[in-house]
Amino acid sequence: MEVNLEAPGGLKREMRVTIPADRVSKAIDERLRTMSQRAKLPGFRPGKAPLKVIQQQFGPSARMDVVSDLVQRSYPEALVKVGARPAGQPQINVTAERPGEPLEYVASFEVYPEVQLSDLSAMEIEQPVVEVTEADVDRLVLNLRKGRRELSSVTRAAANGDMVKLDFDGKLDGESFAGGKGEGVEIELGAGQFLPDLENGIAGHVAGDEFEVPVNFPADYRAENLQGKTAQFSVKLHEVKEVVLPAPDDAVFLDAHKVDSVDSLRAKAREALENEKEKAIQRRQKNQVMEQLAERNSLEIPKSLVEQEIPGMRQQAVQRMNMQNVPAEKLAEMLPAQLFESGAERKVKLGLLLGEVIKQKDVKLDAAKVDAALDAMARDFEQPEQVKSYYRSRPEMMDGLRAMVIEDQVVEVLLAGAKKTDKPMSLEQLLNPQAPA
Repeated sequence: MEVNLEAPGGLKREMRVTIPADRVSKAIDERLRTMSQRAKLPGFRPGKAPLKVIQQQFGPSARMDVVSDLVQRSYPEALVKVGARPAGQPQINVTAERPGEPLEYVASFEVYPEVQLSDLSAMEIEQPVVEVTEADVDRLVLNLRKGRRELSSVTRAAANGDMVKLDFDGKLDGESFAGGKGEGVEIELGAGQFLPDLENGIAGHVAGDEFEVPVNFPADYRAENLQGKTAQFSVKLHEVKEVVLPAPDDAVFLDAHKVDSVDSLRAKAREALENEKEKAIQRRQKNQVMEQLAERNSLEIPKSLVEQEIPGMRQQAVQRMNMQNVPAEKLAEMLPAQLFESGAERKVKLGLLLGEVIKQKDVKLDAAKVDAALDAMARDFEQPEQVKSYYRSRPEMMDGLRAMVIEDQVVEVLLAGAKKTDKPMSLEQLLNPQAPA
């Protein structure tokens, strides 16, 4: 077998393979002999038809099968011969396959790029320094109480914190506009669900009131036709409900959270916040490592690998947006490949860079950390042992968990060699990067 590898440019490769005619003829003869043993032809007992008759009857189809089989078998052999490492599946074009002559084909593919990592010790990482305070515990306990709130209709004027039910009809210069009308809408005053002018205009009114509220739209409002404009809203207030929270020491409330005292509840809340803090610190540091790894290393990315990532990313988007019942052709129109190209390129690039770090730093998967990760994940479920058994019975899920763990191990290695600077911040700033400093 003769193999020649050409590089048209970049990562593209064209591998020309020639298989000798005698190897092709021998394979066809063997295929025909096998077919003759089970062929049923008129006038002949099974397996007794002359080879010449078999050739006349099945020769073309046998040749097609043999050509396909030889291409599939010889492709890996040819790759080994020229030392090529394809990224993705090849495009194969048979260029010659005439009887009595060599079989020739061209396999076109991309190869993995040569990865040359920059100085990994030059990374500079901000290390959050965060203390869980009593105020943080207070906020979590308040949120837990809000989760078991009750609503009670009141006849007094609406105030911040109340739930109100209303109709509204907004007009700009006497004309209605998109999104400016609603009926039976329920909102919590002060929660920022409506523009401040509208919420402030509702406060102070009682159920049954009908009134007008001028509302100023900000200059950066998402609808350009409303930016910086003042609209007039007609409002009818149907109902005002007061939010009633359970007391922190309410027995039913404490029992719902499986504690028997306020002190126990606060201790449990603090433990949960400490766990969230550690996870958030790890996420923030990991994000910094990934960003700097991508920014500090230039890399030509195989398009074939990017194309392989896109279907999976589209499927994840379908699940997030609950679009499973949308027909496939409609999904391709609503979620075109271009939407995912940037993310797919980044994912492929980071995968190649992480692979090189694993090789250079000789990172080995830590089985104990895989078990710990599985334990941590299962703790969030009511029956953790069943969850762990479910994962262990599914190789693809365990492979995903192992990939996550070794990625975290690589991040640990890179963090260990990076320059770290302490950055004091509140827990709220850590958990919500958009929170004001």
